[in-house]
Amino acid sequence: MDYLALIGGLFILLFTGDLLVRGAVALANDLSVPPLLIGLTIVAFGTSAPELLIGIQAALAGLPEIALGNAVGSNIANVLLVLGIPAMIYPICCNQPAIRRNTLFMLLVSVVFIYLCFQGVLTFWMGFCLFFMVILFLFYAWIRARAGNGVIDQLADLEEIEGVPQDSWKIAAFIILGLIGLPVGAHITVDSADAIARAWQVPDAVIGLTIVAFGTSLPELATTVMAAIRRQEGLAVGNVIGSNIFNILAVMGVTAMVADIQVPQEFLAFDLWVMLGSSMLLLPFVLTRAKIGRVTGAGFTLAYLLYIYALASNTGLLG
Repeated sequence: MDYLALIGGLFILLFTGDLLVRGAVALANDLSVPPLLIGLTIVAFGTSAPELLIGIQAALAGLPEIALGNAVGSNIANVLLVLGIPAMIYPICCNQPAIRRNTLFMLLVSVVFIYLCFQGVLTFWMGFCLFFMVILFLFYAWIRARAGNGVIDQLADLEEIEGVPQDSWKIAAFIILGLIGLPVGAHITVDSADAIARAWQVPDAVIGLTIVAFGTSLPELATTVMAAIRRQEGLAVGNVIGSNIFNILAVMGVTAMVADIQVPQEFLAFDLWVMLGSSMLLLPFVLTRAKIGRVTGAGFTLAYLLYIYALASNTGLLG
């Protein structure tokens, strides 16, 4: 039942998060909010809602390792899996506007986050600093976009949204269902993930790094795979970079402001460096504007499977 509850919780998170984004975009359109502002705020934060709600719920439930594992594991999966699998279908371009600047910012954010983690505990003020950085980043990107120096800078999953409701009652229903469903889904997901961890006698962090992180990365994976099939892969790298930035600054920032997060030694020794290393894998492609081809995609995917194998080995799941 715990496994069914976990799957159900993730489904509720993804489904209601999608409803909230669609409803919010429709409401913003009705209120004549500029599309740029929609992209920089509603869509960017809305698509990070599952990770954010899981982080808050886990922190409140006294399970901060699930929150930390979810953010770190999602960032690893975003690069190695979300880019790796689609690249095996069709090569992914790395020539989007402002892609270099955003990649370097993602790496800077990752280094700052690792430094804070090495303090042992992520406190309220550390979380505030992280969240303040994302506000500055959004404001900077908004100024550049208004000045005509780029298009929304690929801050997050800014793929074209289909199925936006038109009627006022539908818009209200989408938003209400999203606001109700997200915390419910987060509660179910965190509780079932903790129960599974206890049943298998593995750390909560491993569940967060694997099952929960993979589940919350499914929207990005599904979107990127469909884009690759349709040969419209242009925003794939930008989406991953934006998602990783928001996972660290927004998700972990807000979570740390809700409750202090004790950082396990295993994260300091292994997982944080895998996160940084996977992010650095993008640097050569971004700097040279090269494509991530099928062979590289296969390598990325294999690296993710090896990472999961290493986690399983370290926790004794493989005997």
